[in-house]
Amino acid sequence: MNSPDAMAELNYFNYFTEIEEYFWQKRGAHLLVSPLDWAIVETWQKAGIPLSAVLKGIDRAFESYARSRRAAGGRQLKSLSYCVDAVLEAADEEKETAAGTGPVATAAKKEEETFSRDALRGFFNRNAERLSAAAAAIRAAEPELAARMESACAALVELSALIESPGALDLEDLERRLTVIEEKLTAALTAGAPEEFLLGIRREMDHQLAPYRRKMNSAQLSQLERQYLQKRLWERYNLPRLSLFYLT
Repeated sequence: MNSPDAMAELNYFNYFTEIEEYFWQKRGAHLLVSPLDWAIVETWQKAGIPLSAVLKGIDRAFESYARSRRAAGGRQLKSLSYCVDAVLEAADEEKETAAGTGPVATAAKKEEETFSRDALRGFFNRNAERLSAAAAAIRAAEPELAARMESACAALVELSALIESPGALDLEDLERRLTVIEEKLTAALTAGAPEEFLLGIRREMDHQLAPYRRKMNSAQLSQLERQYLQKRLWERYNLPRLSLFYLT
């Protein structure tokens, strides 16, 4: 496992897996993170919180938890939601520190060092196959939604042609295009989901977020709720996440 300083220099596509692995290391158990945990990580990523601040915040949260009654009673820290305050505090500290320094020159890395074209090709192909299979599974019962999935699949196949283009790949532009496909499909999934299913997600989310609502501002809560809803909707239809963050 890399040190926090070394991890801060990693390409931003490693953000998710590094946080997940670091959290596992701190817990001492390799357990799957919950939908809420993944939504929290996505919220941090989209808010531009540096990886170094996240890791520092996780460290502080575990130190605080170790002094709590729950830890004394043998209960483990099970969710990243406990780390939200500490991560935001660490991010604010880094921002204040950076404000007092000049711009730092960093060596540019070749984007092709991040993912090989074979890895990207395989990722796109697998996701297209899963989108097609998901559409086939609901075509009879939900034809309109199946058509939206097929449209997303076609857009993904069309986008995969960029992998074969000569010259260096612009991975950040590729990620932006994938985000557009995801957002359009998420909107269709939300519109087509049964009311009871959406209500169930809301109850589940409210229950898990209850201890932390007072510690987060409305913008942070709104973004977290959107990310959580998206994750649960995509899980419902067994859809693959298209973002390059999930390639690793």
